[in-house]
Amino acid sequence: MFPVDKQAHVNDLPFVAPCQKLTIEAPLRWLRLGWADIKHAPQQSLSYGGIIVLLSYLVSSMVWIYGGLGLLVSVLSGFLFLGPVLAIGLYSISCQIQAGMTPQLGYCLREGKRHLGNELIFAVILSVIFLVWARAASMTHILFPEVSSAAWTEFVLFFAVGTFEGAVFSAIIFCFSAFSLPMIMDRKTDVITAVVTSINAVLRNKRVLFLWACLIVIIVMIGFATAFIGFVVLMPLIGHATWHAYQETIDSSAWPKHGEINQ
Repeated sequence: MFPVDKQAHVNDLPFVAPCQKLTIEAPLRWLRLGWADIKHAPQQSLSYGGIIVLLSYLVSSMVWIYGGLGLLVSVLSGFLFLGPVLAIGLYSISCQIQAGMTPQLGYCLREGKRHLGNELIFAVILSVIFLVWARAASMTHILFPEVSSAAWTEFVLFFAVGTFEGAVFSAIIFCFSAFSLPMIMDRKTDVITAVVTSINAVLRNKRVLFLWACLIVIIVMIGFATAFIGFVVLMPLIGHATWHAYQETIDSSAWPKHGEINQ
């Protein structure tokens, strides 16, 4: 049970955590801090990245066998949608480093049980958005020229609509997930508060976080260009950097850390 004073404090919490005003060089600083975390815990970080690569090959192989090229392209595009969930263990590694602990992957799993419910709810939300996007993307194919020798100008509408759809859905996902999962992992909060906090921070720092989103897309594209191998390093880099982005941007001190409320 909550002690009376702490229960009252929890009930009096605001609906959104305040955010800092960011400067334009912040995303590069987050990447430098992310790289420092990789150097501090190379075995843990690169092992996690290796697991992501193996999962990518496994899923891609199954999709290629049972769905073909079209479905494979859609699933790979969905990497940007589900990537924040895949990186949650990396947030834990950075949190352990920050606390002066020796990072352990087993600790990530144990800690994950504390907020598994919120993580699953968030994952379901991302999955639903991804399915809606996949449906919208499949409908776009009606604009694909039927003639095999069509001029390039006939592809303009198809690519324009597809690019617009992808940009809209990617922007929604980025606003939802930029800081929400690190906050869920770090603090005793709920999905709605974390998502609203993330959206608020993005809207108040549009220029800086647009740059951050572009850097993430570029890094992910490099990972694809290396046939996933680059994700051994690049996925930990994004994950650790995202943790530092959260720490610098969101003031979540009003919410207790996991384990504090029973003390």
